[in-house]
Amino acid sequence: MVFVTLRYLATGSFLQVIGDVQGMDKGTASRVVSKVIKSLAVHFKELIKMPENGEERTAIRQEFFNIARFPRCIGALDCTHIKIKSPGGADPENYRNRKGFFSYNVQVICDATLKIQNIVCRWPGASHDANIFANSRVRALFETGHFGDSLLVADSGYGIKPYLITPLSRPETQSQHLFNESQIRTRNPVERCFGVWKRRFPILALGIRVAKEKIEPVVVATAALHNLAIIMKDPQPAINNEIEAAVEFINNFDIVPVPVGGQDASNNRTRLLLINYFQDLL
Repeated sequence: MVFVTLRYLATGSFLQVIGDVQGMDKGTASRVVSKVIKSLAVHFKELIKMPENGEERTAIRQEFFNIARFPRCIGALDCTHIKIKSPGGADPENYRNRKGFFSYNVQVICDATLKIQNIVCRWPGASHDANIFANSRVRALFETGHFGDSLLVADSGYGIKPYLITPLSRPETQSQHLFNESQIRTRNPVERCFGVWKRRFPILALGIRVAKEKIEPVVVATAALHNLAIIMKDPQPAINNEIEAAVEFINNFDIVPVPVGGQDASNNRTRLLLINYFQDLL
């Protein structure tokens, strides 16, 4: 059962093809895959979780700090598109993204080792990254101080917050350039995470061909297995030209910046303190 499911997730093949290879009909293959995926999705919190205590946060901060001396960071935030078939129903166009294919826009926070700490998979492809974060539980936890003075880093598609640090759009001073360089390098793990995750499980880039209500468990299951592979030090998958082209295409979206006028200037204080911190490093 597990082998059939892993083959399905790792190839993106039709269930009919998977069934033929394993000597079972499509219906049986579908039931087997659904059962294993549901089991993984139910237990995903054991593998996908934000750091919940000071010791865990300190360890993750140090891993991020080692990249480019960016302090207090416990996660790199971004969204990525997961290709799906047309969902049908009354609002299929809500799932058509800016590149013209149907997708879910999936929010991820990862650590410096590319492990996924938080995942939100319920928003259609036309949704803006910033809107997904604004309506997420993890944002509410940061707003209420659940993670202390810890920070997230993200690209300019998000509005700056006291706990969510984005790059400067037009750095001028040496310290501002140093801040931007460090911020960009520190958030790079989430971009690498998306590539490794989709190469491990090409179904995410080639397309998930199941009913809409079954998509979230599939995505969450692959995220949990991705983390398990990192924990077990499983080598990254070899390059496959067809899969690589699909991954590059689906990951290559231009950033849609949050309008400057739509951001609260008072949220800049933490970023200014960080720029001063980098000034002291000069």
